Amino acid sequence: MAKKDSEETKNTPASMSMIEPRLRNIYLSFYKESYFTPSALDLKTKELIAIGVSLVARCEGCLQGHIKKALDLGSTKEEISDAIAIAVGIGAAAVVDMSDKAAIKLGLHHFEP
Repeated sequence: MAKKDSEETKNTPASMSMIEPRLRNIYLSFYKESYFTPSALDLKTKELIAIGVSLVARCEGCLQGHIKKALDLGSTKEEISDAIAIAVGIGAAAVVDMSDKAAIKLGLHHFEP
């Protein structure tokens, strides 16, 4: 199995290999500026936010990277769990929002509040 994983990794292009270098550099500059430049939020808080956003955006690579960075910055499993729980709540709210809009458009009201 490990051999197959290494073969798959070997045949997998590098991240952002499909993006023109000029645009890739613009993105990386923005990322570095918004993420690593000191601001009102400390880096640990930014990582916890990034965990939640990665979940909602469904970016597995992002999630793994941000969990690792959060742990490296001293985040506890409880803090990471809280970030995940908030993402679950936002994800659920998005489903509710979409179903509310569909109900309005279709004139459906199965259960009155």
